[in-house]
Amino acid sequence: MSTNEDHEDLQPTNTPGYKPSAAKTVEEYAKLDAEDESLARWKASLGINADAPAAPASGPKITVLTLELQSSSLPAGKTIKLDVQNNALLADTKKNPIVIKEGVEYNVRITFKVNHSLITGLRYIQVVKLAGIKVDKLEQMLGSYSARAEPYTKDFESEESPSGMLARSGHYSVKSRVVDDDGATFVFSDWGWSFKLAKEW
Repeated sequence: MSTNEDHEDLQPTNTPGYKPSAAKTVEEYAKLDAEDESLARWKASLGINADAPAAPASGPKITVLTLELQSSSLPAGKTIKLDVQNNALLADTKKNPIVIKEGVEYNVRITFKVNHSLITGLRYIQVVKLAGIKVDKLEQMLGSYSARAEPYTKDFESEESPSGMLARSGHYSVKSRVVDDDGATFVFSDWGWSFKLAKEW
């Protein structure tokens, strides 16, 4: 269960002076500045065109499917993939946290579906705590996407896992959130999971 502190921690960073434009439907975007060639190319890259059928606007705009940890140091055949839709598996990580080897380079891959509408300024936010104390916050820009049947994947920049006895001293709790440009409207679910650092995978 999220607390008020979790909610505050998971707020996206605001860029001074930037104000998102009002939300529009895919059809409105298709008709917007139709004579602008560069804008037309951008819209085409998102699969937006004036002839596109209207997508049903019921249910969540976004469904996050998996988070996957990728590293060249992982043993052959080993994968670390978190099924975000599996609440039982997420809860189980509190007792059996995901093991991440200390001091290795890794990156995270997120897989998600855009169910309807056009999503702009999509971001992934993650807050990591150890013994209730915030030790890290990650905010990753994912981009803008239109609805389609196939999932999207996005690879985050590589980083190095912490190392040392102190880093290995407990289980880390993580709260994750995906949010779009309209930071005041959190229509996408939060989820929690846990990991620990060890000398080996």
